[in-house]
Amino acid sequence: MIARAIDGADAVQVICPIVPTAVHARAELFGVVDALAKALASAPPPTVLAISDYGAELEAGTGITLTFHHLERRLRELPSDVTFLRSAEHMQNWRRQVPAAVESGVLGSLHQPLTKRFPTVSAPDVGVVAAELLTDAAPGSSAPRVVHLEGPRRYTALDVAAALSELAGRDVVARELPRSDWVAALQHGGVGASYAELVAELFDAHNAGRVDAEQGAGEVRRGTTELREALSELV
Repeated sequence: MIARAIDGADAVQVICPIVPTAVHARAELFGVVDALAKALASAPPPTVLAISDYGAELEAGTGITLTFHHLERRLRELPSDVTFLRSAEHMQNWRRQVPAAVESGVLGSLHQPLTKRFPTVSAPDVGVVAAELLTDAAPGSSAPRVVHLEGPRRYTALDVAAALSELAGRDVVARELPRSDWVAALQHGGVGASYAELVAELFDAHNAGRVDAEQGAGEVRRGTTELREALSELV
């Protein structure tokens, strides 16, 4: 079905669908990647742009982001001009925690310490930059093009709490969520246990400073949406 859909296309954008309720999240996600790669290999389009993730170059210890490492590895096999658009964490991911934070006045953060600045970007900005890259001239290289994308500035969990305070009209304070509570908190936000374990592993890597734009690889572009604007749609 995928092969038929892309047959004859000049350019294809690849997005790996995430299934937060998957029973065996890693195996299912890798299976989706393999199906995409097989379809693209059957009729390679001239240009492929894949939405990837900060930290996709790392081979272990990044939880859910290993899906994107696998995606990049498989797509490097294509004869197409390939671009990897590595997106920072989406600002909209806070939607799982916003209702409880506004109600209780406490924002439990997996980003630790609370003063640590992390890269993040509004999801619609990813679409804008992806469209720009798809219409760019071909990279002209056998190696895939790597573009990192984050917002206009980096933020801390304290910044998120301050923005929510302003938007909700009540005090919201950030608190470090104990590591032992991460999986349960993620499940409370609507994801399955298997997926939650992978997200927790990713945040371990974030907090250890392992997840960032890859040094010496590609370029960094910036979206235009500020954190407060993105969060305003969630409150």
